[in-house]
Amino acid sequence: MKILFRALCCLALAFSAGCATTPRHAGKPTPLLLVSIDAYRADYLQRGLTPTVAGLARDGVRTAMQPSFPSLTFPNHYTIVTGLRPDHHGIVNNTMYDAQLGKFSLGNRKAVSDGRWWAQGTPLWETADRHGLRTATMFWPGSEADIHGRHPDYWKPYDGTVTPTQRVDQVLAWLDLPPDQRPTFLTLYFDAVDHAGHHYGPDSPQVDQALRETDQALARLVQGLKQRGLYDRINLIVLADHGMASTPLDHSVLIERELDLDDVQVVSLGVLAGFNPRPGHDFAPIEAKLERPHPHMRCWDKTRVPARLAYGHNPRVPQLLCLADVGWRITTAQWLASHKGRVSLGEHGYDNAAPQMRALFVAHGPAFRDGATVPSFPNVDVYPLMVHLLGLPPQTSDGDYDAVKGMLEPAAR
Repeated sequence: MKILFRALCCLALAFSAGCATTPRHAGKPTPLLLVSIDAYRADYLQRGLTPTVAGLARDGVRTAMQPSFPSLTFPNHYTIVTGLRPDHHGIVNNTMYDAQLGKFSLGNRKAVSDGRWWAQGTPLWETADRHGLRTATMFWPGSEADIHGRHPDYWKPYDGTVTPTQRVDQVLAWLDLPPDQRPTFLTLYFDAVDHAGHHYGPDSPQVDQALRETDQALARLVQGLKQRGLYDRINLIVLADHGMASTPLDHSVLIERELDLDDVQVVSLGVLAGFNPRPGHDFAPIEAKLERPHPHMRCWDKTRVPARLAYGHNPRVPQLLCLADVGWRITTAQWLASHKGRVSLGEHGYDNAAPQMRALFVAHGPAFRDGATVPSFPNVDVYPLMVHLLGLPPQTSDGDYDAVKGMLEPAAR
């Protein structure tokens, strides 16, 4: 029955595409909506606070997904839509330095919207657009930039004041467009869970409330899809970029106790700190000292990062890296004083094998099996899955379609 229903849905979509006055893609595929709930740790699902997510998981596919290293927001969101690890797509940190482009950070709108930062990867919306499919992104890292001369067909500059409900309504409005203008690949981004986790810690009542509110927005999305007759005719992937770990106030490694900051270029601090040589200073003894064992952190020259982290070859990766142990941060006394002790009580960016970094993955729709729990997989594999669902030629990636095809109904493989 399900296979027959799916066939009828495909016929209906094909008929709808055929009615367009200027179709851009012959035989338009089933629409795909990719939803990110930033920092929705995989085990949050067991809290019983997100019935909409739980319902999608119950009737679809679920697992705990492994982020790429470093388990940070921008690197992992770009990994999901390119299939490349951060070392390969060039967004190697939320804060980074490039010899030609200068400094990049989340709050630097000029850098975030500069396509040259993102050009080492090819996002899925670019490939879809080149093959005649319209695309829409509701706040996705990279979508504000003109990458290789292209934006998504519909996109919005990030604005944290836009509520979850307003974000859902925008996606539904795009799905209400006439067939020849309607996007086939869409993304939707929620960040309240991440913000609450940073400010109050992952075990706080504020995170629980953010989970409830985000789930209510998802319920509005599901209801909107049902009202439009799309709920059983759209493939929906709901995932997270990473998890979250508790970082108590006193869990701070003060890096100036280990090196003179005047002797290095400080690229980043936090969970993953990065330092480059400063002209006129001997970097070798600095590295030798930092690479010795230290409480609550590990340091490496970029050429000696453990191979399993798949990190360190990109020129934007700083020469010396220090990674905090889970539950710790790397900072300075000056930074702590300037923030009057107000630090994040939740953090991510840690070793991507840490259980606290595991991310939500749920998929629902005509292509996916019913009620299936599948083995965990790295998030680079989401890209070949989406390319397959959209019938697009894949770009070179680090992903493996064979690792995820088992979550699909046999007819969709």
